[in-house]
Amino acid sequence: MTPEVALDLLREALWLIVILVTMIIGPSLIVGLIVSIFQAATQINEQTLSFLPRFIVTILVIIVGGPFMITQVMDFTNSLITNIPFVIG
Repeated sequence: MTPEVALDLLREALWLIVILVTMIIGPSLIVGLIVSIFQAATQINEQTLSFLPRFIVTILVIIVGGPFMITQVMDFTNSLITNIPFVIG
């Protein structure tokens, strides 16, 4: 295996991780920002008001986007396994 092939595999794996993490964290950050603006406007400083909506949105994103995420990981794994003979020699 050449260094170029190893770097290409690492690049693909890291890009997949970035996509999956962004899919989960992005909506949570948006909801957190909206709740923070609401808390600043109303001067309510309750910690659960900040945590619970982000938690619910994160769980919903995992439930809704789970099949897509699993499909992406399985496709990447299948491509790694099927390309073993080409990577080795």
